[in-house]
Amino acid sequence: MKSRLSIAVWISGGGTTLRNLLEKQQAGLLDLDIALVIASKPSAAGLQYATAADIPTLVVKKGEYATAEDYSEAMFQPCRDAGVDYVVMGGFLKHVLIPEDYVNRVVNIHPSLIPAFCGHGMYGHHVHQAVVEYGAKLSGCTVHFVDNEFDHGPIILQRTVPVRPEDDASALAARVFQAECEAYPTVLQWLSAGKISIEDRQVRIS
Repeated sequence: MKSRLSIAVWISGGGTTLRNLLEKQQAGLLDLDIALVIASKPSAAGLQYATAADIPTLVVKKGEYATAEDYSEAMFQPCRDAGVDYVVMGGFLKHVLIPEDYVNRVVNIHPSLIPAFCGHGMYGHHVHQAVVEYGAKLSGCTVHFVDNEFDHGPIILQRTVPVRPEDDASALAARVFQAECEAYPTVLQWLSAGKISIEDRQVRIS
């Protein structure tokens, strides 16, 4: 019987979230196995972190699939084959349909306090720029289960950071990322320990 949680990490860019998870894992702060890394493009720089850690990698290009269902199958079948318990999106920017067997088994982190500053087109720098321009006093990050709508699934954990008067998008992004580096491993450790349950949209931590 498998004793450790197994995850796949999906990336689209630099892989800073993957790097953070690997560092936490190596420091003994994250008790799980990263079985697979899937990138949306071969130029995703985060693939280097997976290669350095001897983690199998795969590139799946959405444009090569005729339907959303075909693309979903191409993303999830390798996860099934690898025996992955959860899919962890780490800066993964493609929309993918969640199959029945992975409902509430896909998690994402978004760099704002959902439901504010989220949805289609709201990612990375765009989020922080919108927060600063709006004049919000608080921002943060949200770890949530993924459903078939952008940034919509049940919320697991949120962490807040102040938005300071002198902030630009880059300064705010750096502060939010520090919160992300704590929040995401915390949630994954809860999952590993079997502490998370969900009923409708209510996520409970035991």
